[in-house]
Amino acid sequence: MSGYKSILVLRHLEKEVDHLGFVLEAPKSSGWGDSDFDDRVSIIPKDADALPVYTRDAEIFTGTLESLRIWLQGVQWARQYDEMLRLSDNKKRVKKEDEERGRQLIAKLKKDHTNGTTK
Repeated sequence: MSGYKSILVLRHLEKEVDHLGFVLEAPKSSGWGDSDFDDRVSIIPKDADALPVYTRDAEIFTGTLESLRIWLQGVQWARQYDEMLRLSDNKKRVKKEDEERGRQLIAKLKKDHTNGTTK
C-alpha cells in the first residue's frame, strides 16, 4: 500500500481508533514467523484515562491496516447492535468506565496505605 490514498486511509483509521480510546503503534513483536511484520500495526489504550479495564501497554489488536479497518467495523457494528437492544450506549459506557476508574483508585489507595506509602 502506497500513495496519497494510503495516507488518507491511515488518517481515517487514526481518527477512528482515537475516537474509541486507542492509539496506533508498532507491534511489540512480530508474532509467529510473520514475514509481514513491517506492514502491521497495533492499537493500545491512548492514555491513562482511556479504556480503564486494560493495562496501558495492552495490545488490543495487531494486524495490517486493512484487517484493522475490518476489526473496527466489527466494533462499531457491535456497539450499534447493543444500542438497538438498549443493552448499552455511550452514556452507560462512560458511567461504567468511571466506576472502574474509581474502583482502581480505591484499590491503589488501599495498597499504598497497607504498604505504608501514603502521600
